[in-house]
Amino acid sequence: MKKACLLLLAFLAAITFSCDSTGSKTSVAKASLNLKEAPRPNKDSLYAFVEQQVEFGPRVPNTEAHEQAANWFVNKFEGYGGKVTVQAFKDRVYDGTEVQLKNIIASFNPSAKKRILLAAHWDTRPFGDKDPNNDMIKIDGANDGGSGVAVLLEIARIMSGDNPPAVGVDMILFDGEDWGQHENMSDVANPRDYGKESWYCLGSQYWSKNKHNPNYTAYYGILLDMVGAQGSTFYYDGVSQQNAGRVLSRTWDIAHELGYSNLFVKEMGMGLIIDDHKFVNEHARIPMIDIIDYRKNVNDFGPYHHTQEDNLSVISKDVLGAVAHVVLTVLYNE
Repeated sequence: MKKACLLLLAFLAAITFSCDSTGSKTSVAKASLNLKEAPRPNKDSLYAFVEQQVEFGPRVPNTEAHEQAANWFVNKFEGYGGKVTVQAFKDRVYDGTEVQLKNIIASFNPSAKKRILLAAHWDTRPFGDKDPNNDMIKIDGANDGGSGVAVLLEIARIMSGDNPPAVGVDMILFDGEDWGQHENMSDVANPRDYGKESWYCLGSQYWSKNKHNPNYTAYYGILLDMVGAQGSTFYYDGVSQQNAGRVLSRTWDIAHELGYSNLFVKEMGMGLIIDDHKFVNEHARIPMIDIIDYRKNVNDFGPYHHTQEDNLSVISKDVLGAVAHVVLTVLYNE
């Protein structure tokens, strides 16, 4: 996962948002939102999806593990009834290395006119540049990459049953999200030299300007990035608030109704973060929010972030289950 741009944070943090620090009682919240009950995710299944990705090894572009994971994702989505499109393309990372990338798109209920877009990135950071012992070590990416993909796979599994949601759902696994500049290196090429806005989020930059279906659009989108670690907290971010404020508010309201107010905090966390939703909002013109782990008390992501500690030991089945439950409830109430 990429750096957070905290410019304008003070301004954005000054905006007043409703905040329920204690969490609403379920009975009151349900009466106000009148939600339909959604299928519950299986926590063991979610964990198994993370575990399988980690078993492939670091899913760094141009590696065998990356290719094996891509094939597995395609097979899983097709097995769950998805219509799969693989968008292969080449790009260059910050040091000029050419990488072979694949965005993997799975469409469910393709005839439905109203469509919801769900996304996560599936590649892993090629080096643990925050690791105190080895800042060039490849990392497992159990949370940063693996967790968001696991939630999408679990939702696809559930939708393949007898009770799919009424809307069409499209899932995109973005590639090349996490090969941004090494934090301890300098004097690298300008991303504009290669026609990019950022060294991060290569897959979403490409897809947003070259959709798999040129006429594709969605009612809104939800991005999942680092959604399975113990101690996670999910705050509002500036990009989501500016571009998809209603979707953001409703998603967090649903989370509170379901009893997850300790995870989904109704406060501004980050400012203008660079993540895949930035480019979906700006270029694809689809209002997309980001559910992403952010530790406000240290103004940073989790302690595992971009280190070899981002392994299965940080993964919480309960956090994975909560996020999947929230997104499923959003989908089944459209």
